Amino acid sequence: MKNNQSLIRKSHFLGTKIRNLRKRNHLTMEDLSARCVRVDPESAPSVSYLSMIERGKRVPSAGMLAVIAAVFQKELDWFLDDVPEDDAITPNKGRRGGISGMALEPSFLFSNDILQIAIPEMLSQTGTTGREFAHLLIRAHQEHHQNHFPDLERAAEEVGKKRLPLAINDLKDIAKSLGLKLKWIDRTPQEVVDEMGVSTTHVVTSFFEPPSTIYLNKMLKSFVTRLKYDLAVHIGHCVLHNKDGLKCVLTAGRRHTAADDEISTPVSSTLNAQDILHAWRDFESSFFAGALLCPKVPFRQLLDRHGYEIKVNEALGISASVAMRRMTVVSPYPHWHYFDAYAPGKLKAVYRGNGIPLPWGNMRVVEDPCQHWAVFRMINEPKVGTSAQISILDVAEKPRIYCCESIKVEDMAGNNHVLCAGIDLNPAIDAQGGDAASIAAELKQSCASNSGSVEMPTSIKKDLMSVAKILNINWIERGIQNEARLICSRGAVCPRQPSCYRAGKSQCSES
Repeated sequence: MKNNQSLIRKSHFLGTKIRNLRKRNHLTMEDLSARCVRVDPESAPSVSYLSMIERGKRVPSAGMLAVIAAVFQKELDWFLDDVPEDDAITPNKGRRGGISGMALEPSFLFSNDILQIAIPEMLSQTGTTGREFAHLLIRAHQEHHQNHFPDLERAAEEVGKKRLPLAINDLKDIAKSLGLKLKWIDRTPQEVVDEMGVSTTHVVTSFFEPPSTIYLNKMLKSFVTRLKYDLAVHIGHCVLHNKDGLKCVLTAGRRHTAADDEISTPVSSTLNAQDILHAWRDFESSFFAGALLCPKVPFRQLLDRHGYEIKVNEALGISASVAMRRMTVVSPYPHWHYFDAYAPGKLKAVYRGNGIPLPWGNMRVVEDPCQHWAVFRMINEPKVGTSAQISILDVAEKPRIYCCESIKVEDMAGNNHVLCAGIDLNPAIDAQGGDAASIAAELKQSCASNSGSVEMPTSIKKDLMSVAKILNINWIERGIQNEARLICSRGAVCPRQPSCYRAGKSQCSES
């Protein structure tokens, strides 16, 4: 038996291991405490003491740890630092969100005081702006909750009365009822060179000036779908933040990195609380705008009637971007992703409720990009309309099957970009009694042995067609009719045979 001093020196992961083990066994702290009482009432931890153990505030005695170990049928040493086991210390978030989490241990190094000092230093050394970090936090929060923000949905429904569609005059009437005034201004697109050295254009589409004036670019008169979005965002700032939209400047183009919208605020090289606050308020207003233009229940019913076709945006007079982002929110199937990509490989907006890895580094240029992602293939193709693709991608060293629908569009500044909405099919296959892991492995092997893409095998096509019918998503059926493609998050782990990056040189053009 370990003595208490030994436990203290080797207990940095102990609280995290107990918490993760408890949650993976679907036990509350009350459940675990009661289980411990049944093993040994004298040494069992109370609920409050168990809470302090899990938060790293207390170290259990050797006897108490032995009781907890007995409940979970673990050896005592398993809980100590000598056996860190990644699965035991990594937070279990199921299929929620993008990258995997990490244990914030030793807990004293992740205290608020230390993080407040270390995070700005880290951002300074890596060249990450405060705004970029703010959007990373927001995106992680958004993905963790799989786009469920019922308070924002309710706020939008109270204003819009769940009307679908909303016309321009409806939005103007709402703005007027809130005491907002509209004024038109002249702003022309400007050429800029972004952080990747790419020459592009951007344009300010609208901004708010306190106490109650929304300035709209006259160009919006020719871009009605964008005009509706801008008005909805400013209405959101008015409703949610009491007209606190001083820094809410909306732009079109790829000048700024944004989480889920096209809201631009001045980019700061340092981190401060205002960066986080303004970025969060912008996100809330953008989400509100989507909920106002596409109220959840009516929009879901419309998507069901039309098999989740992207072109439903045309009937509603909204942009494809708004429609596709709302799909990820209103669908009863939670395993969605969404990308907005500009050439040569810039991801302006990302949502990964299904945990799909980013296809191009961390929203930056890398030396070995995978060219086979649908969102990037379409950028370089003179394609009109939409394109569906079935893809196989290794996630955590296991193959998963994805299907996506992509569409090439042009923003108000004249820049071409590609929107992509997709789902993870593995959970749907398993839900129907299929073996997603074996089907994905079989499809991966077929692709790998056929230079990376292959016509869908008949048996797998049948399984996926059944899933497509149940999910009622038409573009899955279209994707099944095309070749399935192997993709990777980075060329260094390319699964194709031969690899696209054999001998360190890209061979994508040959495959």
